[in-house]
Amino acid sequence: MFIHLGGDMVLKAERIVAILDHMSEKDSPENQAFMQANRDGKKTQKVTEDPPKSMVITEDTVYLSPISSYTLKRRAEERTFITGEADMEEEESTRS
Repeated sequence: MFIHLGGDMVLKAERIVAILDHMSEKDSPENQAFMQANRDGKKTQKVTEDPPKSMVITEDTVYLSPISSYTLKRRAEERTFITGEADMEEEESTRS
């Protein structure tokens, strides 16, 4: 399954280690040190130019997403699999 992080960024769900609220960086010295180490190591990637609302952590990168951690969590829990354009069109027509 894939999760859309905003903009043109999509990740395989199995790559995601954690999804955190962006404000949690300020909650503890450990979070601050973790984010600073990733910034220093050039392992942080902004998904869009919009202000980040969440941090999506993988083993090698921290993605700063403009989508809330709650929304990303909900997307991760949905078991929607789209295999091609026909499935996508069918899914869109059932929502209308």
